[in-house]
Amino acid sequence: MSHDSSSRRVVDGLRTLITSSTAGMQLPSTRALAATHGVGPVTVQHAIRQLVGEGLVETRPGSGNFVARTRAPQISDYSWQTTSLGPSRVDANPIGSSMLTVTADTISLHSGYPTDELLPLRQIRGALSRAARSSLAARRPHTAGLGELREWFAHELTTGGATTVRDSDVLITPGGQSALSSTFRALAGPGDAIVMESPTYWGAIAAAKQAGLTVVPVARGTHAPDPDDLATAFELSGARLFYAQPHFANPTGALWSDAERQSIMKVVRDHGVFVIEDDWAHDFGIDKDVTPLAANDPDGHVIYVRSLTKSTSPALRVAAVVARGPARRRIETDRTIDDLYVSGILQAAAVDVLTQPSWVTHRRNVRELLRERRDHLIRELGTHAPELTLTHKPAGGLNLWLRLPEGFDSETFATRCLTHGLSISPGAEWFPAEPTAAYIRLNFGGSHPDRFEEAARILADQLVPK
Repeated sequence: MSHDSSSRRVVDGLRTLITSSTAGMQLPSTRALAATHGVGPVTVQHAIRQLVGEGLVETRPGSGNFVARTRAPQISDYSWQTTSLGPSRVDANPIGSSMLTVTADTISLHSGYPTDELLPLRQIRGALSRAARSSLAARRPHTAGLGELREWFAHELTTGGATTVRDSDVLITPGGQSALSSTFRALAGPGDAIVMESPTYWGAIAAAKQAGLTVVPVARGTHAPDPDDLATAFELSGARLFYAQPHFANPTGALWSDAERQSIMKVVRDHGVFVIEDDWAHDFGIDKDVTPLAANDPDGHVIYVRSLTKSTSPALRVAAVVARGPARRRIETDRTIDDLYVSGILQAAAVDVLTQPSWVTHRRNVRELLRERRDHLIRELGTHAPELTLTHKPAGGLNLWLRLPEGFDSETFATRCLTHGLSISPGAEWFPAEPTAAYIRLNFGGSHPDRFEEAARILADQLVPK
């Protein structure tokens, strides 16, 4: 029987089931439907997608598929907004694939967030409960953040570094993305240039474009950008900002060496510019621990950003910006205008978790779990998909960065993998300039480590010329 006829049979069967079901009722799992209709899971997923498009089925991430709740049709005309808004300041689709929502049955190697097993959820629940019962539940916190939390971030930077960081240098923000957006807006204006490594974090690219900045790329592979290239970028563009991820960069997992750190900082100081240090993976060191650039920055060239969201819980949208001098005042002004303040309950919960002895134990356990997952996925890829070239074995972070064979397009390849039940991140979206080759990013810190072998086999199958 052809694929089309099989899919139609599943669609017809599901329509019959939906007709006799109440709105909101959960449908059988993909595996159960495949067994019922004698087809493969991919055929079932095609049928589900068709019914979602028809408005008959709702997909709820992590829960499954449900009979859609009927809604009255509504037709609106938004064409007037085209003239009113004018040209867009961002790309048509600026949101990266790491934010994609997929079905529960899909093998998720695209996400930017670690799975529950790698989070201190028990401690988070207890901390949120205690914070909700405290006086902070009804009190507006200081615009710069709770003193105890700011003190913790300052202590983290001061320990092991040569620079004294005060709690008054710290601003608490609702997540790292918000911190980056505010910093870009506060320190540069529309039309100004910002230098970025290429490839780099898609969210930083999008935030810069949203702020009206012109992104100037400098090449970065498994090492830091070439200092001469960086100097040239500053001189030709007039940029005052350099966004960088020195430690376990997203998406590549690459790490600057000590010599590279010194060379880069010399260029930054010689040109009188700022480096915005995104220390997103501070808590995800596997083979190495790192000292941030900001810990050895006596003159305030480094604007330091560290988020707790990935290492504690997606519900704990708390991050910090560390800056000094007029730059700090500009960023605080932007933050206050944008959000006024960050929830005191979330800040208090963060302090609770971070100051418990269990936090140190948790980080040690996460290191071992990430090592197991990283090495497991590398082994499966080497066995089943040797055509993929691993650029390097990352010493920390959550991701592997792999090059596709010549002739492949990363976005097309990712789309084909998704139709076979595997979600990955195409490399093209991580480049602020044209990609130098076709890459993919695989997150080994997400769900389904028990399905790494299956994922590698799907990748291998899609590498076979069709």
